[in-house]
Amino acid sequence: MSRTDRDMVLGVFFNYTGHHVASWLHPEACADAGVNWAHFKEISQAAERGKFHFIFFADWLAVRLASEAALSRSSQYTAHFEPLTLLGAIAAVTERIGLICTATTSYNEPYHVARKFASLDFISGGRAGWNVVTSANPAEAWNFGKEKHYVREDRYDRAREFVEVVKGLWDSWDDDAFVRDRESGIYFDPGKVHTLDHKGKHFSVRGPLNVPRAPQGHPVIVQAGASEFGKDFAAQTAEIVFVAPPDMKAAQGFYADLKGRMAQYGRSPDELKILPGLNVIVGETEAEADAKYDFLQSRIHPQVGKEILSTILGGVDLSSYDIDDPLPELPDSDEAQGGTRKFVVEMAKRENLTIKDLYLRLAGARGKRTIKGSVKRVADEMEEWFVEGACDGFITQPAYLPGSMDDFIDLVIPELQRRGLFQRDYRGATLRDNLGFKRPKSRWQEKTT
Repeated sequence: MSRTDRDMVLGVFFNYTGHHVASWLHPEACADAGVNWAHFKEISQAAERGKFHFIFFADWLAVRLASEAALSRSSQYTAHFEPLTLLGAIAAVTERIGLICTATTSYNEPYHVARKFASLDFISGGRAGWNVVTSANPAEAWNFGKEKHYVREDRYDRAREFVEVVKGLWDSWDDDAFVRDRESGIYFDPGKVHTLDHKGKHFSVRGPLNVPRAPQGHPVIVQAGASEFGKDFAAQTAEIVFVAPPDMKAAQGFYADLKGRMAQYGRSPDELKILPGLNVIVGETEAEADAKYDFLQSRIHPQVGKEILSTILGGVDLSSYDIDDPLPELPDSDEAQGGTRKFVVEMAKRENLTIKDLYLRLAGARGKRTIKGSVKRVADEMEEWFVEGACDGFITQPAYLPGSMDDFIDLVIPELQRRGLFQRDYRGATLRDNLGFKRPKSRWQEKTT
């Protein structure tokens, strides 16, 4: 492998008790993590000690759809803090780590999102990031007066316009608009405030935003999506992209494709970080890692395993099938997780896997890639992906919290630092500084320069 002169970007995705579906059953996990502030304070401060670039929270605007039997055995996406509120609290007990969470474009308004993330950027001193999503969970529509979601094309079209409006609102005030001069009695320079006056297909927003221009100019824009629209949207707008490629070859293809699309939008490949999700089960020896993994796997209940597999495959009803049956033929689905479904179906046919075989491989990490083994094995694989053009780093997904993250901080991060792949300290005050991104100019500044 050839060395690289860039640093690996590492984020940590907090899924309350952890990413493994049996995480809450681990004796060292925090069973009530979803509403336990002390737990989030502890793991956020630990992540900052580990020098992670950012922490991330996903979000759904509904209780997860599942059978009662399966849902009642799962801690994930059922009852938990609203993430922007939680990040505001975390901002007060951390100093340098980035703070990213999801806000859907389907059931929000641009003014709300612009205002909240700009506020978080001020509260945190420039560490906010917005993960842009369109809602796919049908239960979210039911909570907002709809029987079903916008159709896919409308969701994406709305999302594109939504982001443009938010970015426009973030530029409502010039950086030096607020003079606050007591002697003259002038609070702000009226020539440095701008009314957006957006009138589009989906939104009509006058502005200006009632928050000054944020410390980062714009909070960092994050996106996840492997569809053609998703890749074009990311090439035009995103600064971090979360992906879930099944192997290094697929990751290299996605990386080259997405980076190659950026020039048509006047952007450099360096303006985007592509980060695959990564579940790590690490031990000081292979046997220790195997024991940790096997314990969690042993706690997956068949009903939970089938339900998670169903979600990965796009909501396919597997309830009438025995866990020892092969995977049935699947209907088309608008809710399937992109290329993951295709990969799962092909793997099941190629290896003649049963439903149980599949959920044991996939349900624990909810379809995302897992590395299990010694410190050397984990670091070797991460280094290979990084230096061979498959990614700019990873978003780690601890199997259970706090234990799996502590293992990664204590064992893997020192090895990555020893190899010169990961930062030993933060390089700046803001998330943009630490990612190596320039602070964006205001659109109004660009028009006058």
